[in-house]
Amino acid sequence: METKLLLALSIKSLMKKKSLDTISVAKVCEEANVSRQTFYRNFNDKYHLVNWYFHELCNKSFLLMGVSLNLEEALCEKFTFIENEKVFFSQAFKSDDCNNLMNYDFEMIYQFYESAIIKQIKKPLDENLAFLLEMYCKGSIDMTVKWATGYLDINKIKLVELLILSLPEGLKQYLIKLNKID
Repeated sequence: METKLLLALSIKSLMKKKSLDTISVAKVCEEANVSRQTFYRNFNDKYHLVNWYFHELCNKSFLLMGVSLNLEEALCEKFTFIENEKVFFSQAFKSDDCNNLMNYDFEMIYQFYESAIIKQIKKPLDENLAFLLEMYCKGSIDMTVKWATGYLDINKIKLVELLILSLPEGLKQYLIKLNKID
């Protein structure tokens, strides 16, 4: 874990000066004072490193959703992490690579919600529900990226409020236990 965190801190430092897509693994290793072999023992590529760091920061709030946090509280925590690491996330969300953070975040939240719904209905999602969930998650991620990169100028509380308000009616009945939606 210490090596992974050291590499994450190194790429964060580099992202203050350069875009993620232009930073080389060699430069990350140089900044962290570790070998490329050490890097590749821990990560497949720099995008895997970024996604790991995001996972470490945000996953705790999603693991507590439905246990001690509702959706609103978990999203507030997620956006607080992003806000506190503004430069890092702004750069990470701008990447065009197929392994970028936007795609990773989508997969993470889609799987979380899908699992929560399946636990309730005790069967796989039908195509209508899967469509609604995918549409909601993609829209949610798009708005998160706009907010994190400065193209959506609202505070995180308003963003959370709007994301919850935009839940499709067909999903609310399944996410009500997590969301405490009236």
